[in-house]
Amino acid sequence: MKTTTANDWREDRRLHAWKLKQQGWKQRDIAQALDVTEGAVSQWIRRSRQGGIKALRRHSAPGGAPKLDSTQNLSLLEMLSFGAEAFGFVGDVWTGSRVAALIRHFLGVTYHPGHINRLLRQWGWDRQEALRLAYQNDKKTIARWRQWSWPQYKKKVLKHSVLQAVA
Repeated sequence: MKTTTANDWREDRRLHAWKLKQQGWKQRDIAQALDVTEGAVSQWIRRSRQGGIKALRRHSAPGGAPKLDSTQNLSLLEMLSFGAEAFGFVGDVWTGSRVAALIRHFLGVTYHPGHINRLLRQWGWDRQEALRLAYQNDKKTIARWRQWSWPQYKKKVLKHSVLQAVA
């Protein structure tokens, strides 16, 4: 039994338009029957004339080439297994920014932290949380610190990467 994905119905609609055109239907009638614009039908017909029925099939977006090769991926995963504190970070939690800094420092490749999170999920790493809270944990003090002190520290951390101390 064939399962339909979100894109399959679009492909089926394009193929149906092509079949109707082969049966002699006018583009206006095809558009009305499939509840699409005449411009869409026109594009589909043009694509099928230029590339055949294959041009109406769903194609995956190629995307960019990976920046890290398989050896670098293995090296990175091994580094991650040591934990963030082994590389001079405070707290043993990997974030997108921390992993991006690690990659930049040790592998010489620049990644946006947001993309790192996608890579981590792709490799089976999930969002990490601290395992336990300190007994001194005071939510009001933490909130006050985040509002007033953290922005100053954050600027310093961004200017002077924690990883520079490791090198």
